[in-house]
Amino acid sequence: MAHSKTRANDGKITYPPGVKEISDKISKEEMVRRLKMVVKTFMDMDQDSEEEKELYLNLALHLASDFFLKHPDKDVRLLVACCLADIFRIYAPEAPYTSPDKLKDIFMFITRQLKGLEDTKSPQFNRYFYLLENIAWVKSYNICFELEDSNEIFTQLYRTLFSVINNGHNQKVHMHMVDLMSSIICEGDTVSQELLDTVLVNLVPAHKSNDNEERLQVVKLLAKMFGAKDSELASQNKPLWQCYLGRFNDIHVPIRLECVKFASHCLMNHPDLAKDLTEYLKVRSHDPEEAIRHDVIVSIVTAAKKDLLLVNDHLLNFVRERTLDKRWRVRKEAMMGLAQIYKKYSLQSEAGKEAAKQISWIKDKLLHIYYQNSIDDRLLVERIFAQYMVPHNLETNERMKCLYYLYATLDSNAVKALNEMWKCQNLLRHQVKDLVDLIKQPKTDASSKAIFSKVMVITRNLPDPGKAQDFMKKFTQVLEDDEKIRSQLEMLVSPTCSCKQAEGCVREITKKLGNPKQPTNPFLEMIKFLLERIAPVHIDTESISALIKQVNKSIDGTADDEDEGVPTDQAIRAGLELLKVLSFTHPISFHSAETFESLLACLKMDDEKVAEAALQIFKNTGSKIEEDFPHIRSALLPVLHHKAKKGPPRQAKYAIHCIHAIFSSKETQFAQIFEPLHKSLDPSNFEHLITPLVTIGHIAMLAPDQFAAPLKSLVATFIVKDLLMNDRLPGKKTTKLWVPDEEVSPETLVKIQAIKMMVRWLLGMKNNHSKSGTSTLRLLTTILHSDGDLTEQGKISKPDMSRLRLAAGNAIVKLAQEPCYHEIITLEQYQLCALAINDECYQVRQIFAQKLHKGLSRLRLPLEYMAICALCAKDPVKERRAHARQCLVKNINVRREYLKQHAAVSEKLLSLLPEYVVPYTIHLLAHDPDYVKVQDIEQLKDIKECLWFILEILMAKNENNSHAFIRKMVENIKQTKDAQGPDDPKMNEKLYTVCDVAMNIIMSKSTTYSLESPKDPVLPARYFTQPDKNFSNTKNYLPPEMKSFFTPGKPKAANVLGAVNKPLSSAGKQSQSKSSRMETVSNASSSSNPSSPGRIKGRLDSTEMDHSENEEFTLASPLPGKKTDKRDDSDLVRSEMEKPRGRKKAAITDSEEKLSIDDLNKLGQEQKLRGSQRGRKRPAVVSESDETQWQEEKRLKEDVIESEDEQNSPPKKGRRGRPPKANNGGTPKEEPVAKSSKRSKKKQMPAAAAEEEEEEEERQTENIEQKPKGRQNRTPKRTPQRAEPSETSTVESAQSTPQKRRGRPSKTPPSQQKKVRAGRSKQAASKENESSEEMDVFQSSSPVSDDIPQEEVMEEEEVSTINVRRRTSKRERR
Repeated sequence: MAHSKTRANDGKITYPPGVKEISDKISKEEMVRRLKMVVKTFMDMDQDSEEEKELYLNLALHLASDFFLKHPDKDVRLLVACCLADIFRIYAPEAPYTSPDKLKDIFMFITRQLKGLEDTKSPQFNRYFYLLENIAWVKSYNICFELEDSNEIFTQLYRTLFSVINNGHNQKVHMHMVDLMSSIICEGDTVSQELLDTVLVNLVPAHKSNDNEERLQVVKLLAKMFGAKDSELASQNKPLWQCYLGRFNDIHVPIRLECVKFASHCLMNHPDLAKDLTEYLKVRSHDPEEAIRHDVIVSIVTAAKKDLLLVNDHLLNFVRERTLDKRWRVRKEAMMGLAQIYKKYSLQSEAGKEAAKQISWIKDKLLHIYYQNSIDDRLLVERIFAQYMVPHNLETNERMKCLYYLYATLDSNAVKALNEMWKCQNLLRHQVKDLVDLIKQPKTDASSKAIFSKVMVITRNLPDPGKAQDFMKKFTQVLEDDEKIRSQLEMLVSPTCSCKQAEGCVREITKKLGNPKQPTNPFLEMIKFLLERIAPVHIDTESISALIKQVNKSIDGTADDEDEGVPTDQAIRAGLELLKVLSFTHPISFHSAETFESLLACLKMDDEKVAEAALQIFKNTGSKIEEDFPHIRSALLPVLHHKAKKGPPRQAKYAIHCIHAIFSSKETQFAQIFEPLHKSLDPSNFEHLITPLVTIGHIAMLAPDQFAAPLKSLVATFIVKDLLMNDRLPGKKTTKLWVPDEEVSPETLVKIQAIKMMVRWLLGMKNNHSKSGTSTLRLLTTILHSDGDLTEQGKISKPDMSRLRLAAGNAIVKLAQEPCYHEIITLEQYQLCALAINDECYQVRQIFAQKLHKGLSRLRLPLEYMAICALCAKDPVKERRAHARQCLVKNINVRREYLKQHAAVSEKLLSLLPEYVVPYTIHLLAHDPDYVKVQDIEQLKDIKECLWFILEILMAKNENNSHAFIRKMVENIKQTKDAQGPDDPKMNEKLYTVCDVAMNIIMSKSTTYSLESPKDPVLPARYFTQPDKNFSNTKNYLPPEMKSFFTPGKPKAANVLGAVNKPLSSAGKQSQSKSSRMETVSNASSSSNPSSPGRIKGRLDSTEMDHSENEEFTLASPLPGKKTDKRDDSDLVRSEMEKPRGRKKAAITDSEEKLSIDDLNKLGQEQKLRGSQRGRKRPAVVSESDETQWQEEKRLKEDVIESEDEQNSPPKKGRRGRPPKANNGGTPKEEPVAKSSKRSKKKQMPAAAAEEEEEEEERQTENIEQKPKGRQNRTPKRTPQRAEPSETSTVESAQSTPQKRRGRPSKTPPSQQKKVRAGRSKQAASKENESSEEMDVFQSSSPVSDDIPQEEVMEEEEVSTINVRRRTSKRERR
């Protein structure tokens, strides 16, 4: 180069051969010709031509002179630019130009020439393209980085390129331009704001382009620029940032997807932008595209796993919402994401206590998902629990500590879900154990059928039951052929299997079934699902011992309860509750002296709940104590005796059951307890009577024959005469209809226990040979007749009367579940009992409905009791109507599912097929005391509402032409007479009128009602006479103006409940001859063989009452039926069907001894005299004197109300039993309840043994405090119901509406009526939960308090957004 510089200094210019000097002295044409030759020369040169580079150095400098750079001819300028581009190429990396000013002039010159690219049709376009290609390939402009004016050069270049680019350019032009521009950005140290603006101002129109691909590329580029770690672009260019955020709503799916993926980088690198992103991610979390919803979750979870502070509560809530997404892939991602976050920040406490507190809701939310009906959801919850919430690979003590504090901090619904999870796993474990036992037996046709039946049950607990069935058949074959796998499985399902053994068994089985050559093995995956569900990876004897030690540490005060954020008392209580639940599922694991000794210590603690739980654990696990632990037996017996005689009532009850379960000498022990208690009963000492009555009642139920004579005498003299028919102390005067437990008089509490004691005694006897059942029923119905004041002396206060009415109604419902007593309940007694669901006191209605639902959902109550639900249409409280509808849907679905799974024989149909409730409903409404005038429009409208309450659900689906079946039933009823009064014209006319109402509803709501009925329905002979073949009743009994009230339209799909308010499993409880208890004498020959319109063909073992976990008990498609989501989950229930028996009345001979004493006989006669007048207390026909009395009563009450606590006092002019009427005869309009949320099917938990059911009765007296709190809502508006329990959702007004008489209120002038509303407060609900019965998972029917002790009252009426019909807005519905 030194030589070249010398040559340059000489100033002599050497031109290529054949090229003469190029100066201003030649013409333009000649200059162009010569320059073309120069261009050709430079084009052919390469960087290695050192001699030529030296030779033409001065020419290179000459071409950069102002003469050429500012030449007026564009052709000249273009040729010079091409030469200069080649010069930069040839002389690279050092250019021959050293002056910064000259370099700037050259590059600005070249930039100006690039404008020629704009015209693609120009004859010079190829030369312009050569120029672009050359400088892009050589990256010539990178020389400018060292210049002070580089920014100006680059900016001009970018502006030029952006201005010339157009659709006429091919891909090569685009590529070279992008290469040229990107090299400047990528290789420079910084990008100036001016240059950036130049780029961005051209991108804004691009990302609004109509070309999807163009917008996508721009979005990708901007995402990188905004998301880069140190980028300040968003803050520096806010308009562009806002434009970019707008692409989150782009119509093109890939663009929205790109934006969502970018969000995680942005959240991690720029936490300050989280607020801007939140609103856009919220919208995208509801995007119709599954992939986008999925990636929203991924973005948020990715950021949260890096640092929880990067995501706000709103973002986490989006993930929470997606756990209920309709797509499994999205739900799975959301659930797994939350699980990973929970494990990192809560279990491993990686970010401290504040972070753990922020995400403390995750554990509850994940367990709530177990309420969903999809088996996939439930299996994933089980997997998450075992891997993330209580990791099974933790050391035993750590694992149990983790479980202990988790259980203590879960909310009540999550606890119930967890209990249900263990119960389902335990039931499935039993099913697999039964399968292994069957396989080991010699092969016969019977065993093959039994194996097939068991396989069918097991497959309902696995994903995709269709494939699962094939795989389970294959697995069964493997078990038959491979003894080693069979022995491993046998050990796995053994009650003594330890956690380590379980893991080993699972490993061995999967290893033997695996195939290395087959990476994806669906068969193995399905078997893994099964093994995961049945393997006891958490609980064994060692675990229970560790858990007991943890509880002991809390009791001794040496545990770190406070560090875990749990008060010590709460931890101890939760620990005992946890042990109690595990004692059901893993009783063998409790069999150690250390465990039993610790439980003995708990029995002696002052905390009643702890002692109760300990007693229940002993009852569940103590079967071997006598043989294996004699020292425990010796220490336990005196404690049980003391509890039974002098302990709190609930402890006394459990003590009796413990003795029954543990000791072989139970008769002796019972005698030692019964005798002293029997002798010491003192009717005047109420405080010391409750425990003895409870104890004696449970002894009577468990050992009825041992004390038959003394018990009969005790009931007849002491219980009836001294307690129930004697009012010793006057009650406190008040207008309230309900008060908390502590305000109930001791005498009333004793009377309630006396009623329960009689019922337990009868349930123990299970026969009516001495007519004791008849006499007791007469006594109970007399209590109902007299509004709870049996003696009618007026000494009992109104709240106490409400309690006694409730106790009597519940007692009848309880007795009706026993076939021998159901047979002797007369129609009049049944109809009077039904009116309790329309009681004037809100809590009476609420708790009675809960007891009714519980009996029905367990298939223990006869079908006619479902008809009582129709009366709920008259309830003035919207929440009660909604909840009643919810329960009705559940019960109907329980029956339908049972029929599907058991292919029931025809004699069971009359007691199981839900459609058969229609005749009972019609009969009950025809005898409604409010239905007085046959043709009265208002009364008929009420009848119509009640019928539609049930028909709407029954007609939601028309399976196998069920609409025609219902129509045929109604037609058949019109051809019979009312068996209750076959010769009473008015009674029959009412019956036919109600039939016509039903027929009009069916005709207006169905288009297929006129088709042929699948089978001829059978009517219950007890309610209707035999059809008269010579009698054809075609008369229309409805008044003409009634026609306008039947609006056409299809029935709505069944409503759904919110996710949290979903019971978990199906009806379960051991059924104790369900068939017999529910059967009805048919008035048609048995050969008519009626069959269900909804039946499906298929054979299942009829001795099994197994409900799969995937069973559909829907409220919409479910009860928590899965919501709009079709999935369905059912439960495994193991119980036997006893031999069916008829429901004919037992014969009673004159020689039989009678329980009833003279007083009872008088009461019975009074009842008959009053029978026709005592409906809901003679409500409809009001005499003048009655009217006067009612007005006077109201005036007095209004005076008193002024001085009463408004919260506890009833409304002045409310009406019980039906919605208040508006002045125009219609009803005040209500706001419609919010539409139901997604996935909400209610499932119900199976129950345990019959005696366990009694626990719920206990709380009636001891723990019921359902007194709603909240202010009276006198405004006509109603707020739509919310998914969360409302603080103000309860008002005593509708709960406790004073009436002229019990039952539905008598009619009052419309002007006096006001709209009322009721519900229950959170405060009341929480108080009830505290005092509630133990959460017996196997006995409560659902994790959402569907059948939990009555005080919990269906989870605070949390009818999570139920779709309720606007019951009070009748006018609208016309």
